[in-house]
Amino acid sequence: MKRIVSFAICIFPILAMAQNDLSQTAQLFIGTLNPTQQKKVVYTSNSEEKYNWHFFPKDDRKGMPLGEMNEQQRNAAVNLLKYCFSERGAQKVQDIMGLEAVLKSLEGRASGDGYRDAGKYYFTLFGSPNDKTSWGWRLEGHHLSFTFTAKNNKLVSATPGFLGANPAVVPDGPQKGKAVLQEETDKGFALVNSFSKEQLALAMISDRALPDIVTFVSRRAYIEKPQGIMYGYLKKEQQEKLLELIEVYVRRYTKLFADDMMNELKAAGLDKLQFAWAGATQPGGGHYYRIQGPTIIIEYDNTQDNANHIHSVLRDLKHDFGGDEMMAHYEKDHLAKK
Repeated sequence: MKRIVSFAICIFPILAMAQNDLSQTAQLFIGTLNPTQQKKVVYTSNSEEKYNWHFFPKDDRKGMPLGEMNEQQRNAAVNLLKYCFSERGAQKVQDIMGLEAVLKSLEGRASGDGYRDAGKYYFTLFGSPNDKTSWGWRLEGHHLSFTFTAKNNKLVSATPGFLGANPAVVPDGPQKGKAVLQEETDKGFALVNSFSKEQLALAMISDRALPDIVTFVSRRAYIEKPQGIMYGYLKKEQQEKLLELIEVYVRRYTKLFADDMMNELKAAGLDKLQFAWAGATQPGGGHYYRIQGPTIIIEYDNTQDNANHIHSVLRDLKHDFGGDEMMAHYEKDHLAKK
């Protein structure tokens, strides 16, 4: 147990990332694996496994977990992660992993109990990393799932992107008071509590928080009837608060990719954004919010464990799992069979 806790805390401050491009960084990771390990990690670019994403504890995840990697492999895997996340995003990933040790302690699990294990975060690749074709990779474990796709050696997709936190605020122990997703919480409350009575009536879709994120682990992010208050009904300072909240999610990623996502969102029309809230408008009670527009769905839910258990996700409606090309493949091979 002590080895795992130390590993979870020290995973990112290892070595400065080498100055390689994205494909080279992935190739270096694959190069550290023996043939048996490569068979576990590398799938074809159009494998159905790509769409088999989850954010809850499970023992049959595909790929190679950090806990099975040696130091060289772990360093190479972390370099791939660092390439795709911002510094702030990478820190949140690290902190989510570290919460497994906190949960193990809070739940009173025995030292040999591996259910809560910071080593159970898996790296999986889809396709052959190069600068001419599409390929991707996934990082996934409890309360953490990100699927990335690259094309022409450029990151073109980074969703589904899920971060969860249990406990949302650590109640006891050495990390007491730690709140990994504090920004997501605080900026949501700041926005909803800036509303007038009339605005709140438009934004509020339920007096009770929804039990979980609506899109859950669906292959296709879809909410049939968008609800909430439109961007145009917000005052200028409220519009700024909404954009700041969106940026919390988008800026989990490396700057150039995040800039592209924000530019696409704005080009699609800020006036088409809609913000919805459900449940309590003060900390301590269950609450849920959603931001939906032509290009994105963002969901945040904090209802479980007496409203101390967060699920948050960003879905890109054009580029999930790699975008239009991947969606066409899915619809041809799956929706046609239904």
